Amino acid sequence: MSLLEYALVGGILYGVFFALVALGLNLIFGVMRMINLAHGQFVLLGGYGAYLLSHDLHLNPIYGVPLAVLGAVVVGIPLYTVVPRLQKSSDPEMLSFILFFGVALMIDAVLTAVFGADQRSLPQDAFGAGNITVLGQAFPDSWWVAAGVSVLAALGLYLYFTRTRLGFATRAIMANREEALATGIDVQRVSAIAFIMGIALAGIAGVFVPYLLGSISPDIGNELTTTSFAVIIIGSLGNPLGTIVGGLVFGIGTLFMQTYFPSWSNLVPYALLIVIVLIKPAGLLGRTVRTA
Repeated sequence: MSLLEYALVGGILYGVFFALVALGLNLIFGVMRMINLAHGQFVLLGGYGAYLLSHDLHLNPIYGVPLAVLGAVVVGIPLYTVVPRLQKSSDPEMLSFILFFGVALMIDAVLTAVFGADQRSLPQDAFGAGNITVLGQAFPDSWWVAAGVSVLAALGLYLYFTRTRLGFATRAIMANREEALATGIDVQRVSAIAFIMGIALAGIAGVFVPYLLGSISPDIGNELTTTSFAVIIIGSLGNPLGTIVGGLVFGIGTLFMQTYFPSWSNLVPYALLIVIVLIKPAGLLGRTVRTA
């Protein structure tokens, strides 16, 4: 029974965190219908930002959270200026693939040149040196902090969608971009804000990647992007809040396999993804997949 409780509690913590990792990717896709192939690299930027704060400035890595928001503004605004031109082209999807693929390669090259290919880790006692026990299972404080920040980020996004005018406009664009434009919504402005928010969420998640995965290195960016795709497809492609469900399914499935069948742990969550897509192609919370 203790193994079951460990897999369940650990899976929830792991899944809530990976919901945050994938949330920004799904937000950008839902609003702009563009696949951000550099998503995992933006997550890494948050992780390396936290590493610099801790290793060079001797500050708590938690300060990487506001730094990620600031970095998203600095990086996101100039990068977004290219996006409207892509959307007006004859093949915006392919051009967006090329753009973000190039951005991913550039970030990988910069991180490798600056930090090298070695794995980097953060102090394990940065968020507390102890463990928090639930159902008799103890997990590091850092896991609980990461889960808490993930829940707050998801709650903040929910309140943004349901309590603010910009959030209502964002939902309108996600439902039908052309109708939103016809009603007078400043689609480009709202999309730019969503784009920056998506990068900020990725950077915030990156602060905690060294704790949940053990370390960071420039070569895990593509793996983070792939995992994020799995999470959002399980939940609902284009529905950011469905990402929470996808993250929980992914996290619990992964921890159960690591606990009972460790040699299969890397395969089964993706097999679960295939099963869910075959049964419900739009994802667990999806209704239909919009193509325009």
